[in-house]
Amino acid sequence: MKKTAFIVVIIALTSPAAFAGDAAAGEAKAMICGACHGADGNSAAPSFPKLAGQNEKYLIKQMQDINSGARSVPTMAGQLTAMNDDDIANIAAFYASKTNSGGKASADLAVLGEKIYRAGIAGRGVAACTACHSPTGQGNGPAGFPALAGQHADYTETQLREFRKGAQDDSGRTNDGDSRIMRDIAFGLSDKEIEAVASYIAGLR
Repeated sequence: MKKTAFIVVIIALTSPAAFAGDAAAGEAKAMICGACHGADGNSAAPSFPKLAGQNEKYLIKQMQDINSGARSVPTMAGQLTAMNDDDIANIAAFYASKTNSGGKASADLAVLGEKIYRAGIAGRGVAACTACHSPTGQGNGPAGFPALAGQHADYTETQLREFRKGAQDDSGRTNDGDSRIMRDIAFGLSDKEIEAVASYIAGLR
């Protein structure tokens, strides 16, 4: 009986609801973030990611990784150091509650981008993006896989290049866990393929 109760407590503490933030409280904390990411999480600059509609669990992990140094983002230096776990959860809840403004794919890249996103490249071990990020690019919230639909193509392209660099050494992005799934996928993509899939993602709804 005690063992069962213990398991129930662990499940309750680690469930998504246990980490649910307060979007209203997050709005006030996120005011400083608006300078780069937009007041509602839809950044105007293509080099800064849109956060609107992003999955909470993913946002929390990225903020924690930036704070700890597991993910290097020079433009975020010092932005989160005064934030506690509740602040981070609240900011994540605020952005998750917003709607992504969407984007547009380049017509000349659409065919190649769609092929990679939906089928991968079997000969190089590149998995289809749909497996983790869903056919519509909404990601998988409980698993912590990010939503991609409508993201700036420039930003997505930069991240894929950083993961590709991280597959070779620690100078690139390496915070995709021990599975190395994003590093391995990005390593199998050429510059043109990265450009194409990033463009296709921008146009997903």
